[in-house]
Amino acid sequence: MALALTRLSLSQFRSHPVTRLQLDARPVAIFGPNGAGKTNIIEAVSLVSPGRGLRRAAAADMARRPEALGWKLRGMIEAQGRLHEIETWSEGGAARQVRIDGKAASQLALGRIARILWLVPAMDRLWIEGADGRRRFLDRMAMSFDPVHAEAALSYEKAMRERNRLLRDQVQDAAWYGALEAQMADAGWLIHSGRLATLGFLTAAQARAETAFPVAALELVQGEGHMPGGEEDLRQALAESRGRDLAAGRTLIGPHRSDLRGVYAAKGVAAGECSTGEQKALLVSLILANARALAERIGAPPILLLDEVAAHLDAGRRAALYDEICALGAQAWMTGTGPELFAELGERTQRIEVCETAGSSSVIQH
Repeated sequence: MALALTRLSLSQFRSHPVTRLQLDARPVAIFGPNGAGKTNIIEAVSLVSPGRGLRRAAAADMARRPEALGWKLRGMIEAQGRLHEIETWSEGGAARQVRIDGKAASQLALGRIARILWLVPAMDRLWIEGADGRRRFLDRMAMSFDPVHAEAALSYEKAMRERNRLLRDQVQDAAWYGALEAQMADAGWLIHSGRLATLGFLTAAQARAETAFPVAALELVQGEGHMPGGEEDLRQALAESRGRDLAAGRTLIGPHRSDLRGVYAAKGVAAGECSTGEQKALLVSLILANARALAERIGAPPILLLDEVAAHLDAGRRAALYDEICALGAQAWMTGTGPELFAELGERTQRIEVCETAGSSSVIQH
């Protein structure tokens, strides 16, 4: 059963004063010159899921300039045979609000309706930059399988911030630490377990698929902070680490110290040592594996957001990607500078041309 955004309107969002789109479940090819406002459209789609979207921007930064009065997005999404009206907005730079089917809702509630995955150019350096980006990448995939993962991540981060504040202030009271460490242990073990389960889902999905994209062998590694074997072990390890953490002024053990290691399986080469094109292909492979695993588990593939997806892919791999997306039945929103980049899709896609005049974006649906 298809998951698709069938209607989308943007008001005062980024470069779009007013943009309205009517769509079906086929892939969406968005083309136009650099700076026209293509990525702004798929950023809007990413906000139909929990969090700060594919750019990780603050709500205030999404408002159209120079007015900066606020912005609003409205969409209709078809999920599990039902239609849901989604509204999200921010006024005066305040945190964004959400309404589902006319009722106020939390951002986390969005994750129970829409599963959305994305791949953007900033992620092309995933394998060669810091572990923080790889953890976020893995957690987004884990959240696609279980929206509760997002709640655990928020709970853990909040408790860790408080614990780190106590450490920086050299607070010695064990009772203050105990409550925070219990919260971190509960949430932290959920995070760790969710990550391991996600790697299992991805590995199985890659093994079952015949694909033109390379298989990535994945491993969750702990770095300096060894991850104990269970909630109680983690709580005890945090307590035992207080002296070391006080000296460092921060928490040195827990899932925030984990890293995702990837290897190009057929070559036995670490992802970070692969060519630029191979690194891109490995990322595409993981996104497709995530989509296949989700389709098997929930009965529908996620919505895919693929910004400048043709970059670093030759024509053969580009055609293979489009074939796999269509075989999955996924509504994939893809951007590129010209319509020729999507020629292999033929009539299997709907096309949106984005133009820019004096800082304002407009669209033409073909």
